[in-house]
Amino acid sequence: MLEYLTGLDITDGSSVRMDCPECKGRNTFTVSNVSGQLLWNCYKAGCSISGANKVGMSANAIHDRLNRIVSVKANDFELPMYIVPVPDASPAHRWVRQWGLDITKNNLKYDIREHRIVFPVVHKGIAVDATGRALGKRLPKWKRYGNCRLPYVHGCGKVAVVVEDCISAAVVGEDRYTGVALMGTSMSNEQKQYLAQFSTAIIALDPDALQKTLTIAKELRSAVDNVKVLRIQDDLKYRNTKDMDALNEL
Repeated sequence: MLEYLTGLDITDGSSVRMDCPECKGRNTFTVSNVSGQLLWNCYKAGCSISGANKVGMSANAIHDRLNRIVSVKANDFELPMYIVPVPDASPAHRWVRQWGLDITKNNLKYDIREHRIVFPVVHKGIAVDATGRALGKRLPKWKRYGNCRLPYVHGCGKVAVVVEDCISAAVVGEDRYTGVALMGTSMSNEQKQYLAQFSTAIIALDPDALQKTLTIAKELRSAVDNVKVLRIQDDLKYRNTKDMDALNEL
């Protein structure tokens, strides 16, 4: 049955209604492709055939989905005028160096009004949102400037490392990994759809968010083939040797 249904080549977001291949009921059988998951069911009384199986999303489908997600919000968002380049020899510059980040590579900015380091959320080379981290005692510690629900991303590796905050994503993102910051302990549908382009994702949330880690891993397995959970002793932004070794071993 699965081989037969997969052969129908139903594109993401599409459905087909047809005669049931099991009970032969006329026009009672539906097959749908929902975010890379194939769902089928017969509505004829007495026929119990139904099921679900992940078939994945093509690169084009992921690209189109992401474009739809940000098409309106990208046009609505602009970085405020008070967000400027990080000043040289400033407390903000010293903060960046303290965490071992790179202003240029990480595309960091500075909020002169609220004294925050700003991490732009970039899609197709355009800032569609941003989040700022307070450098003093100002609350909230993290502030979202827009309402786009895509993650903050850094790196170009084939393996996604899913973390909570932008600093950890910037630290872990490199040639081998792509750091993906949820900017919290929950995963939006847009973030899940973004992660669907990876064949492997490692969930490495804060040590005190184990239940959230397991929940996100379970949700993500419907979109990503290989989902692993990394139990860490501290946030990856602290570069704990045991945690980084454990990450590389995965």
